[in-house]
Amino acid sequence: MKKIYINGDFITLEKNEIEGVVIENDKILKTGNKDEVLNLVDKDTEVIDLKGRTMMPSFIDAHSHIFGLAKQFLEVSIDDAKSITDIKNKLKEYKKHNQTDDWIIINGYDINELKEKRHITKQELNEIFPDIPVIIENKSRHNGIANSKALEKLGISEKTKNPEGGRIIYETGYLEESAFINSLKKVPLPKIENIQKAFNKAQETYASYGITTAQEGCMTIELAKVYKSLVDNNDLFLDIVAYMEEKSVNKIEELFKENLLKYNKNFKIGGIKIFLDGSPQAKTAWLRTPYEGEQEYSGYRILSDDKLESILLQAKNQDLQVLAHCNGDKAIEQYIDSIKKVNNLKRPVMIHAQILGLDQLEDIKKYNIIPSFFIGHVYYFGDIHIKNLGIERAEHISPAGSSLKENILFTFHQDTPVTIPNMFETIWCAVNRKTKEGVVLGETEQIPVLEAIKAVTINSAYQYGEENLKGSIKEGKKADLVILDKNPLKIDKDDIKNIKILETIKEGKTIFKA
Repeated sequence: MKKIYINGDFITLEKNEIEGVVIENDKILKTGNKDEVLNLVDKDTEVIDLKGRTMMPSFIDAHSHIFGLAKQFLEVSIDDAKSITDIKNKLKEYKKHNQTDDWIIINGYDINELKEKRHITKQELNEIFPDIPVIIENKSRHNGIANSKALEKLGISEKTKNPEGGRIIYETGYLEESAFINSLKKVPLPKIENIQKAFNKAQETYASYGITTAQEGCMTIELAKVYKSLVDNNDLFLDIVAYMEEKSVNKIEELFKENLLKYNKNFKIGGIKIFLDGSPQAKTAWLRTPYEGEQEYSGYRILSDDKLESILLQAKNQDLQVLAHCNGDKAIEQYIDSIKKVNNLKRPVMIHAQILGLDQLEDIKKYNIIPSFFIGHVYYFGDIHIKNLGIERAEHISPAGSSLKENILFTFHQDTPVTIPNMFETIWCAVNRKTKEGVVLGETEQIPVLEAIKAVTINSAYQYGEENLKGSIKEGKKADLVILDKNPLKIDKDDIKNIKILETIKEGKTIFKA
């Protein structure tokens, strides 16, 4: 059966202007003027009048943790807490209505939003949950606090040493970077039937924001087993690309032989994910110059140079793509230097790249590194970055404007569940670069609307090696499309974040309708 869309605005991201699109089964059969597409009408054709609405390619998520969003639906949220008293009251209310002896994971925590500007402590959590293991997860997913019962179950005591690339403050229950991330891996996963429902809700959430290809940004062997169940049960209706944690590559590859570098039941293994540093808002990103107000402290590394080079060499030998979490310019320097030594990597990606130095762009371009900017940092954490980095460095976080001038291909992402997968908010951030307090942070790094759209469509398709299949409205490509209430190229740039997704189409089938 064919569908023909007419009487709308079409943003193709190709050089041609069109008046209609013909879809047959899962692909775009024809684009052209109205008469050309209507010539293909037959008895099995549905003609759809867009009535002036806008059609464009669906969005492609360049980096997130979709299972992390699913997991949040099974956790306790304290997202709007503004003080430690707020947190305690919310947890007491939760305890009153929920009886459990299982682990309790709490999300939505951010010290920067708390009146006290200090972390809640294990002692304060113990007052409410003396016998149940509890972990509070920071919004950045780079640190958190565990109560005494959780520390006991995790095998952490006052004698436990800091792991490489992490920190433990046992007295307060504070866990940072690798100490925190490794602890979360030890927490038992929910029952599979609960996971299936939550994961379906996560997919529906992505689809409601116009996304048809999503990412699992760091898949452990435990999570791989969950995905195996989801794939075998045909539970995926989005395309999902997963990146394996480095230490579990061989085990995961054995589990997913039919999904390695190719889709099977909407799932494929894309490569390896590594972490080289932390986050600038938590002051754990690894910098070349100390943080503002610090004489010596510049954050810290996660991996040694030798370890990083061995991982890159393994990826090269197996033709796997590498996604490297790099926020600070020193971590970025380490990644670039290792890429120079290994050379000829498969489209290496630099995740977040918040403090990518303008002097580093030459090497980014030379070695075909793809920076994927978490551009929403400008809005969500920009005011904090001004405080932590100083205005000069903060003005150039996520330097999309400078990258565009150097003809460097880049993508954008939301790092969900750190922030919701709202692509038009992301486009708005890239175009306007306003912080929560209304500061325009780096006017020279603002980019045109069309370039911001490319960063979350055709550029993201290129990042995945799928530019011939997705990312634009072109004959022969997959019919992955969205219908909008407004044309982002024709409205005030400050109104872009208010655009509504009316319909999301995946391979010709509607998967979301407002």
